[in-house]
Amino acid sequence: MSGSDQVTFEAQGRACRGTRGESLLDALRRCGFVVPGLCHHPGVKPYGACRLCLVEVQKGRRRELVTSCDYPLGEGLGVFLDTDKVVRHRRMVLKLLLAMAPDAPRIRRLAAEHGIEQTGLEAGRGGDNCILCGLCARVCREVVGAEAICLAGRGRRRVRWDRLRGDFPESCIGCGACAHVCPTGAISMEAIAVQRLKGRWGARRPCRYALMGLTPGAVCENDYECWRCEVDQRMVDRGRGLHPVFLARGLLDGKEKH
Repeated sequence: MSGSDQVTFEAQGRACRGTRGESLLDALRRCGFVVPGLCHHPGVKPYGACRLCLVEVQKGRRRELVTSCDYPLGEGLGVFLDTDKVVRHRRMVLKLLLAMAPDAPRIRRLAAEHGIEQTGLEAGRGGDNCILCGLCARVCREVVGAEAICLAGRGRRRVRWDRLRGDFPESCIGCGACAHVCPTGAISMEAIAVQRLKGRWGARRPCRYALMGLTPGAVCENDYECWRCEVDQRMVDRGRGLHPVFLARGLLDGKEKH
């Protein structure tokens, strides 16, 4: 990394440094600031879906409200994390998310931290706590390369494709990355994925880590009951909190940060 890639910015009046073009959210968190967010993962492209990571950014004389996850870091930015405007908009976002996923522990905790117990909004979208952040679809497409899950429809009719169908398509390799990154626990795919794998491969039963390219040629000897598998445990230990598919793609070498 060349010196020209390093930039200086100011957050809450404090001088910070980061890499030009990186996510402002990643830079802020690395500098020790706590910025909430549900749809961001450092291993996938930013999307700005949940809107929780709102901050105010000043560049020259212009000051605007932005989602920090998909805002590229640049030289000389001024960043404000808790202005009245930021707090007001974030509270409204949390009310909307709480209405969509009233039973999601992570959202309930964030809402409580911001003094929100009741939303006053129409609740529920079918009871699965999905907030349509798209993180599951993005990790499946960008990292796994399977494109087994996606979002369909628009507005109030927008829905996860697997929820619309009631199952996962044949392209699902049962890696579990979608469930791993889901911020609300809305995806429970293990049983369905196992049945898919058994039906697709029959007696051959390649290890799902082999399908991810991590253990070429490995065969499952545990009937896809990964919790009994030493290979699975080694991968979990190696990941230190990461899903192994990120390691397989060489994307991350540390713990996940949300």
